[in-house]
Amino acid sequence: MTTPVASGAVLHLKPGREKSLLRRHPWIFSGAIQRLTGNPGMGDTVSVCDARGNFLAWAAYSPSSQISARAWSFDAAQPIAAPLIRERLQQALALRQRSAVRAADEGERLVHAESDGLPGLVVDRFAGRLVAQFNSAGAHRWRECIADTLMELTGLTDLHERSDADVLEEEGLTPVNATLRGVPAAATPFMENDLALLADIGEGHKTGFYLDQRENRALLRACAADSEVLDCFCYTGGFTLNALAGGARSVTAVDASQPALDQGRAHLQRNGLDESRATFVCDDVFQLLRRYRDAARQFDLIVLDPPKFAPRASFAERAARGYKDINLLAFKLLRPGGLLFTFSCSGGVSPDLFQKIVAGAALDAGADARIVRRLTASPDHPVALHFPEGEYLKGLVCMKC
Repeated sequence: MTTPVASGAVLHLKPGREKSLLRRHPWIFSGAIQRLTGNPGMGDTVSVCDARGNFLAWAAYSPSSQISARAWSFDAAQPIAAPLIRERLQQALALRQRSAVRAADEGERLVHAESDGLPGLVVDRFAGRLVAQFNSAGAHRWRECIADTLMELTGLTDLHERSDADVLEEEGLTPVNATLRGVPAAATPFMENDLALLADIGEGHKTGFYLDQRENRALLRACAADSEVLDCFCYTGGFTLNALAGGARSVTAVDASQPALDQGRAHLQRNGLDESRATFVCDDVFQLLRRYRDAARQFDLIVLDPPKFAPRASFAERAARGYKDINLLAFKLLRPGGLLFTFSCSGGVSPDLFQKIVAGAALDAGADARIVRRLTASPDHPVALHFPEGEYLKGLVCMKC
């Protein structure tokens, strides 16, 4: 089949570089391109063909990024346009309805970028408010169409844009943090696991709260009874709240951000939890773990939920040192029979590599440990089989014997 051309812009791949697209992987790196015909602008639709001129995909062009184009459609008859966007959004919403129906006052991820066939687009719902990230040139190009369609399909009226992730610089896009539809709001209340929370959509991380850890926080609650808990990189206290709700004897919550800790303390008050059982510590986690080790502190349950150490595979070696350091110290601080909930949200660190890092940390700590549970993101963060990079969050629950 020859290449269909709508705008006249065509990406011609080098011989043999079509294999990933034939497997439906959406990323086209600059090194795979032989030539570009036409003059597409940022986010414009280009057709992609192999070296022999056979059509492969419709993609959004991104001249500033190493990922020069992201494929949205592999159907020659379905270019990137309003009908395709509507279909993909409908499919994403239907998937959430089938897999995990959330109440109107809860939080959930509605669109998970490439894994929902909408590269670079993330949409979270916090009760009656949507928060969107347009993190690719294509998503940004279609932002008005996406916003209008979201309003129509969800029946909601308020949409905030938090397109301020680091990846925007690579895409050549200007960060945006502003109300896109409806009325402005800095913080939005919502429910999770019967706890009342606030999403700081104006200043908080990502879209205002980490919804991907929902099920993992609930699991920790079930394990926390009568435990002394250390919650590292606690942010606004999601794991801390669930530990206290689960009957933890005490929780030490550590983060380098005082505003995040202040919100964590406000979350405790909002839920009527016993503040005397929680200690919030503003400190560097790496340094504090060493001081706790030197002071022979011990805990029954430790959470390690650090920020992204390796955004890409090229950072994996450096990230591995950081992950090993904190896990080694955690194993030293863990009592026999205690549990370590340890996570990596780094896309450049595979689940296999993460397990090897944690295993090496246990060995160097002189700890005999067992994996009792493997953890991942909540079900509303699906992973497309052809896009393993979508499985960014990986976690292990380890018991120290």
